[in-house]
Amino acid sequence: MEENKTFEVIIIGGSYAGLSAAMALGRSLRNVLIINSGKPCNIQTPHSHNFLTQDGKTPKEISTLAKHQVEQYNTVSFINDLAINGQKIPLGFEIEKENGKTFTAKKIILATGVKDIIPNIKGFSECWGISVIHCPYCHGYEHKAVNTAIMANGERAFHLAPLVQNLTNDLTILTNGKMDFNEQQLIKLKTNNIEVNKKEILEVEHKNGHLQKIVFKDGSKENFLAAYAAIPFEQHTSIPVDLGCELTENGHIKVDFFQQTNVDGIYACGDNSSPMRSVAYAVATGNIAGAMVNKELSHEEF
Repeated sequence: MEENKTFEVIIIGGSYAGLSAAMALGRSLRNVLIINSGKPCNIQTPHSHNFLTQDGKTPKEISTLAKHQVEQYNTVSFINDLAINGQKIPLGFEIEKENGKTFTAKKIILATGVKDIIPNIKGFSECWGISVIHCPYCHGYEHKAVNTAIMANGERAFHLAPLVQNLTNDLTILTNGKMDFNEQQLIKLKTNNIEVNKKEILEVEHKNGHLQKIVFKDGSKENFLAAYAAIPFEQHTSIPVDLGCELTENGHIKVDFFQQTNVDGIYACGDNSSPMRSVAYAVATGNIAGAMVNKELSHEEF
């Protein structure tokens, strides 16, 4: 496969979104290359939920089965490597791997995911995706009816509060410093018996990633079995920006309803282009991106 350096489509990222796009393209007989570094964002998450037919399986089980199924389409090729650069060329795009080798394609699908920026709090990274979680739809049912924290402030914390309170009556917001709520929000939180703790967080005490206590810088501790955390992220790679793709105010790749970026011939799907971080959404947007790229190629050839 290494001898072939020209493809109709290069997909950067081979997790759920990338594989879903590849299946749509493989079934349309398109010559596709998937470049995948093998570093998914959810590598530590024990189980995946809220995806029909796959509920409760490990992320690895789902992606392994998906890759096996995509491999049945012989026009789809795989490279386990890191794509580091991308540029526009007269006939499409050129993508460079870490070892310096380059590949060209008429179209690009960015399925590169995002990289979470873990806060400098002892124990946080060990719990991330296990008991310190990001999404009540993906993880909430498994952490229902327990003493729960929301590690966030302002609008993000207020957005999460009703969703999490639907799952537990024992809820505290940890702002990790001066709180950022307006008067109406504070009244609403108080009415719903949601405490706001402004103490700065020192440590997340846990056992094998399972949260037990939050330790504050004043030496005090509180017992929690689960915590929702709103943490910043960045794009996994600079390639989208290098190719001219616009980002949203929040840092996602800007796409339309058909997953097309502002750059002709480049599509994006999955976590890199939406705050809806779930396996189901990644698969859905990957399928759309693959179908739209095939449609574009077909019209160009017609």
